[in-house]
Amino acid sequence: MERFDVVIVGGGFSGSIAAIAAARNQAKTLIIEATACLGGSLTTNGVNPMMTFHAGEKQVIRGITDELITRLKKMGKSPGHVPDPGHFTSTYTPFDAEAMKHELELMLLEAGGTVLYHAVLADVKLNAAKIDSITVCTKSGLIDIAGKVFIDASGDAMLAAKSAIPVAKGRESDGKSQPMTMTMKMINIDREKLRSYMLANIDKLNNDYHAEDVRTAPRLACHGFIEEFAAAKAAGEITIPREDLLIFETSNPGEFVFNTSRILDHDATDPWSLSHAEFVGRQQCRELEIFVKRVVPGFENAIVVSTGPSVGVRSSHQIKGCYLLTAEDLLSQTRFDDTIAVSGYPIDIHSPDGEGTEHGKLQYGGMYGIPWRTLIARESDNVIVIGRCISATFEAQAAIRTTPTVGAIGQAGGIAAALAARKGLTVHQLPVGEIQDAIRQQQGYLDF
Repeated sequence: MERFDVVIVGGGFSGSIAAIAAARNQAKTLIIEATACLGGSLTTNGVNPMMTFHAGEKQVIRGITDELITRLKKMGKSPGHVPDPGHFTSTYTPFDAEAMKHELELMLLEAGGTVLYHAVLADVKLNAAKIDSITVCTKSGLIDIAGKVFIDASGDAMLAAKSAIPVAKGRESDGKSQPMTMTMKMINIDREKLRSYMLANIDKLNNDYHAEDVRTAPRLACHGFIEEFAAAKAAGEITIPREDLLIFETSNPGEFVFNTSRILDHDATDPWSLSHAEFVGRQQCRELEIFVKRVVPGFENAIVVSTGPSVGVRSSHQIKGCYLLTAEDLLSQTRFDDTIAVSGYPIDIHSPDGEGTEHGKLQYGGMYGIPWRTLIARESDNVIVIGRCISATFEAQAAIRTTPTVGAIGQAGGIAAALAARKGLTVHQLPVGEIQDAIRQQQGYLDF
């Protein structure tokens, strides 16, 4: 049996940062990932850019997550944190996904961590309130892996659910989750032609676009084409149940990612439903390709280079942890005594019912804490849950689910796991002050 101090199930962005953090804190660390790379939604779902590292003018996402961006900037693979011309957030961060895949691996290997790709969680061996070992399914068969502390970074709380930790799913009223999205990446776009259109039609764009911001934006983002989208839907050319087009330029000028498809009434924890969502997403992207080449200035000769590759999931399971983070906590900018991460991203709910996106915005510069208690559950002594499936209501999860925030959560989880493994403590016995001190020492931001 393979043995490690810290075992992380899920190599998405939060899990990747957690693995780097745990390894840097002297834990023998293994991260297990079902696909062939680290980075999750940023590298296997096509999500781009990252939103947001800032609360107003203050950068609140720091530590390993920001270190990654610094490394990408030095390589010319990210412009860094650039102003959001639509003012939904103060900044966003475009990046090159291929470079991110490699850089995350390098950071993990430099820290002494180990990665196991092409492996899926199959079973959990429990001993009272602790996991003794897990079993993963690989191409060569089943492998048993023992650990002192386990981190659930699966995105769907799959390890937690197998460990007797209770989970909830979706909206409290009916169990519906936010829609999934299949991203699409296009190249060969005349970005200056698009910029000229945006400047000439600034009043038709969504959010709060200002002409000067569009004129000087190092990377474009366009949220609009409401009338054109409605006409295409009325003509049967588009079946996507949303009301507008949303596209972002990546770190590579003239390369755009679409965050526009909307796949309703599918369940990310059901393999049959998830499989069907992949097909629906690709069909919607095909409709978008035809639409933008006909309608959007600058896209006349655009070329699709990828979809997905896999569908993006906003929400599924949430654990029922020692504390339930709520929308009120976020909007009132709560400062918890056990804060382990800080974020300034607003509540951002893509309607589970069809058109519309509901926002719960903070005042400019507003921020909120995420408490340690949302990462742990009473039912387990050695499981830490990170990423989008921490203990939060449907509304609060719609804010904390974005990649910079889950990166900060992941760093905290990795540090805590290493501390627990080294000291022989349960996750409930860990002094929160020690976790917080280590986060600060490792460039994390907590003091707001």
